[in-house]
Amino acid sequence: MPAIRILPDVVANQIAAGEVIERPAAVVKELIENSLDAGARRIEIEFSKGGKNLIRVEDNGYGMSPDDALLSLERHGTSKIREAADLLKIGSYGFRGEALPSIASVSRFTLRTRTEERPHGTEIFVNGGRLVHAKECGMPGGTQIEVAHLFHTVPARRKFLKTDNTEAAHIVHLSRLFAVANPNTSFTLLENGRTLFRSPVCQSLRERVGEIFGRQIASQLIEIEAEEEDYKLTGLIGKPGVGRATRHELVTYVNRRPVDSRTLNFALIEAYHTYIPKGRYPLAFVFLEVDPAKVDVNVHPAKREVRFREEGRLRHFFIRAVLDRLREAATVSAVGVASEEPKPTPINLQARAVPDFGKGLTGISSSPATVSRPIAPGAPIQLEKGNVDGAPVAVPPEPFKIATPAMEGSLNWRYFGTAHGSYVVFETDNGLVLLNWRGARGRIFYEDILAGLEGKSQNCQKLLFPIAFELDALASAALEEHLDFFQSNGFEIEQFGRNYYRIESLPDWLDPGLGEGFARDLLSLLRERGLNPNRPEPAREEIARLASDRLAQTSRLFGQVEPVRLAERLMTCRNPLNDHRGRPTFFEISWGDLEKKFGK
Repeated sequence: MPAIRILPDVVANQIAAGEVIERPAAVVKELIENSLDAGARRIEIEFSKGGKNLIRVEDNGYGMSPDDALLSLERHGTSKIREAADLLKIGSYGFRGEALPSIASVSRFTLRTRTEERPHGTEIFVNGGRLVHAKECGMPGGTQIEVAHLFHTVPARRKFLKTDNTEAAHIVHLSRLFAVANPNTSFTLLENGRTLFRSPVCQSLRERVGEIFGRQIASQLIEIEAEEEDYKLTGLIGKPGVGRATRHELVTYVNRRPVDSRTLNFALIEAYHTYIPKGRYPLAFVFLEVDPAKVDVNVHPAKREVRFREEGRLRHFFIRAVLDRLREAATVSAVGVASEEPKPTPINLQARAVPDFGKGLTGISSSPATVSRPIAPGAPIQLEKGNVDGAPVAVPPEPFKIATPAMEGSLNWRYFGTAHGSYVVFETDNGLVLLNWRGARGRIFYEDILAGLEGKSQNCQKLLFPIAFELDALASAALEEHLDFFQSNGFEIEQFGRNYYRIESLPDWLDPGLGEGFARDLLSLLRERGLNPNRPEPAREEIARLASDRLAQTSRLFGQVEPVRLAERLMTCRNPLNDHRGRPTFFEISWGDLEKKFGK
């Protein structure tokens, strides 16, 4: 049996690096946290080749003396805690003392630092965990750290890194998160000597979000502030109705630390349950201030996760605070709309044109229909041509007959009315039929869009005014990687600036007003691997479902003739019994079942 030995410090540091330093962005995170703990009011980050070749972080913080600089490279050398009890009340970003020795063990590491009291600074160079030199140097007050050739001592780890663009996108995203959390500190981010963003000290969180994430996103946010005993919630949340396809723009902070907390994330999603469509996620930048003794940040080596002592109470506070703010915003919005819009005029059914729900979709009739006189609920409807103007008129002599290739014979459905705003009621010879009209439209849209996507050539609509939109760094990298996929499905997207894009063409089945939101949702599915471009058939089906969701949610039901058209069109689908998500589109209650209910 081999003898047990103590591992050398270099090996121990490299093992620790495997837990703490997963990728170049983790190096940037640790160095930014050290700068913020040192009281920096100016932080400059520079990197090249996705951070693999060079990472440099410079700040104007307190700096370190020569002895402290050497001690910072020893395992568990830290100034943040002194005893085990301090772990229960951590108020700083870093505290373990593992980051710098771990980074130095897998790179060529240079530390330069100077305090304001000393006339000169200190330079320490470490190569692969071995000290090369420690000497005096000239530099301004603060600290500068350069990390070159990351993972050169562990080539196996380097092979697992992603492309330069992907690693760079992670660095940009992480830098933005810390910049948003610290508007009183100026941030500068450079890649290969080129400035990606430069944000001076900002007076408000909204101003910092606008500079970092774009004015468009900042305009969709409202302030939130709530306090209860030892909990305080501040920040910005999306307005009612504003949602995203994924959680990428749902950002939570605990004591100014960006964290991935299931408790906070699910609380936000639950609070928005009735304010955004199902399957969407809120847009938020929220900050929770809590007593450090009631939150444990020592759960994950990279400090991404936290654990709360009173999760149930915190969750209730979070949901209640967000709901109150959303209700207030919805009330203000409704009052504003009511005061600006004129009162609606009564609609004359005799002269009203009924718009076609399927206008612009392949295989759906787009001819207009008018109702020449009021139709009583329960009266059978039949569309005929023959009035003087050549327009169809509604006459009620015979029950409406629906022909379907899937069923033999005919169905006698007589329009009866609507129920609960979502269902259309028909009377038949056998009983009552309840039709979910949004589900029916979803099925129709799904099959027509899927038929267009499966065609050899895509029918596109060239936009007179291209749609310009901005993405974050991670989304931008994903879009550039999948531009061919968008092109093959009818989207023509061009880049006209870093992280700025322009939609030149859209598929003919997509309304231009939905173009940007649909492209963002599609990109989010690609990023989360919910859609695989290498499998065309499932990808087309997912695109058709996503588009059907959008179109069905924004559609409306007009008049009494359109429900009959809807039922007729539904019965020509390959699967009229289920919508695009597999849910039933209609069901029938027989007269016999109704008589049993009433005890007859």
